[in-house]
Amino acid sequence: MVSRCLLSGVWNVWRQHREDWLVGFAVLEYYRQRDGGDILPFMNIEKILLIRRDNIGDLVCTTPMFEALRRHYPQARIDVLVNSYNGPVIAANPYIDHIYSYTKAKHRTSGESVLRVHLRRLLLLWQMRRRRYDVVVAVGAGYLPKVIRMARLLRPRQIIAFAPPQSRCCAMRLLAIDSATTRPLHEVEDVYRLLLPLDVTQPPPASLVVPDASLVAAIQARLPPGEGPWIGVHISSRRPNQRWPVESFVALMRTLHQRHGVRFILLWSPGAQDNPFHPGDDEKAVAIIAALPDMATAVYPCPTQELAELIAALALCQCVICSDGGAMHVAAGLGKPIVCFFGGTDTQRWHPWQVAHVLLQKTSQVVADITPEEAVQAYESLALHSEDER
Repeated sequence: MVSRCLLSGVWNVWRQHREDWLVGFAVLEYYRQRDGGDILPFMNIEKILLIRRDNIGDLVCTTPMFEALRRHYPQARIDVLVNSYNGPVIAANPYIDHIYSYTKAKHRTSGESVLRVHLRRLLLLWQMRRRRYDVVVAVGAGYLPKVIRMARLLRPRQIIAFAPPQSRCCAMRLLAIDSATTRPLHEVEDVYRLLLPLDVTQPPPASLVVPDASLVAAIQARLPPGEGPWIGVHISSRRPNQRWPVESFVALMRTLHQRHGVRFILLWSPGAQDNPFHPGDDEKAVAIIAALPDMATAVYPCPTQELAELIAALALCQCVICSDGGAMHVAAGLGKPIVCFFGGTDTQRWHPWQVAHVLLQKTSQVVADITPEEAVQAYESLALHSEDER
């Protein structure tokens, strides 16, 4: 009788605190094995899944992880789960075996119900669960409980994520990594730390975006003939304090054309500015083109309805001028020199990764306060730097 009561008491204590204990064991095992230089020796890693479900720039900043994993695990299957909005960023990435994509409710097509979107996502997760991954990495800066719960639905042997050990979502199979850092990190460097338990210790490489060759050829065929390199000028930005005015773009383009004979691929998100779902810059683009009638053959209007089109157009540019955002990170992934305008964004964390760039940011943290003269000087400095490197 005493033995039965004792066992019952032990079971109740275990049931109430098992998550805390399991997380503690996992964290202790992580640090113990890290000191020995072999993080997950108990696993034969053959299938790895990375989940990155947020914005375009965030996914571009994840691409160095793919290359590093492929170099460290050349025989492993490396898959990625993304959303339909950012997926084209990695569509042709050579380090990935398979891409899973789902649609967020806010990105659903016209006439598609929220219920249908969620049912399709559940079906996708069920199919992925049958893959029986060895490791799922929940990629993102900081603690992402929704992504961790999604990873747990797949029932992998191990989940790696930034998470506090006391979190209620922490349980067996979750290796919780402390998100705190001793110094400011770039987004690439920060999420790259999630690979430490997989014994990936080399510095992160450059980000990588590969354009669709057929789209590149199609846009190139439409470019007007003439002399001079093509400069990409992207005029759209989601955040108001990141937007540069029409008159500044006009002055910049006119000056650069006169001084250096460059031509411009004018890039923007099509649509009306007041569209509540997908604000566009058609009016802004029309105003810029109308102000440059004498440069008709030197300005190629290129609205990009799809992300793949933006990637292909940027691939044709020798240099890119844009505000901080997804287009800037795509240009960095394509290896392009960049003149970038920053508003209130943290430049340490979000500057273009491992490409030549000149970053302009005013103390007001308003992009509109950057003058065309400053942008011209930034371009000329960047061009001079590129020539010196050649």
